[in-house]
Amino acid sequence: MTHRHAARHLKKEVKGHLFDYLLLLTAGVFFLMAVNIFRGERFLEFIFLTAFASFYIIWGIYHHIMEDTLHLKIVIEYILIAFTLIFMLKIIIFPN
Repeated sequence: MTHRHAARHLKKEVKGHLFDYLLLLTAGVFFLMAVNIFRGERFLEFIFLTAFASFYIIWGIYHHIMEDTLHLKIVIEYILIAFTLIFMLKIIIFPN
């Protein structure tokens, strides 16, 4: 896939599902704001991180149901990405 083709596909995808991506972006912004507001409160940071990861999984399932492209492989992919996010942020950004 060339760079132009990928960019064109991404524009088409976002344009066709603008509400979905705005919802995900808004949730991401609220997650970052909450983590910033409660900086140093490790338990609350972890709760917000887990909530965002859960939202991401649910969002991905919803998005693919609307496209009629939902498969077990896709659900597992969203779960693995969410757990990777939790792991990386917990270990790297929120150490002990």
